[in-house]
Amino acid sequence: MRILGLDPGEKRIGVAITDPLGLTAQGIDVIKYTRIGDAIKKIKDICLQYEVEKVIVGNPLNMDGSRGQESENAYRFAEKLRRELNLPVEMVDERLTSASVEKTLLKGNVSRKNRREVKDKLAATLILELYINTCQNQ
Repeated sequence: MRILGLDPGEKRIGVAITDPLGLTAQGIDVIKYTRIGDAIKKIKDICLQYEVEKVIVGNPLNMDGSRGQESENAYRFAEKLRRELNLPVEMVDERLTSASVEKTLLKGNVSRKNRREVKDKLAATLILELYINTCQNQ
């Protein structure tokens, strides 16, 4: 069962996918967009291409667990995906994933330009790995 992981942002969406057994995650794309409808069309194409059965969206909760504006935006995005894709869409708490990705890239001496290019994809991969690990521990 292939699962798609998404790290939504205002201008870019990081995209990751599991292997066919749903055991490992790898980043596959960063969708740059100006209109959310265009981004959803690309996501729909990816879902068809990889035969995705479920979508996981990162939920950027505040550190105290409350929902701020970014979390509200992620919820609205997830609702649009549910309607457009006709697939199960779940949300995963993604607190600290972006900070973890940034720290990893800095340790690897990745340049600022290259960090920008891969940060969203790596964050989507971490979100998907969080989901996989949570499912395996239940």
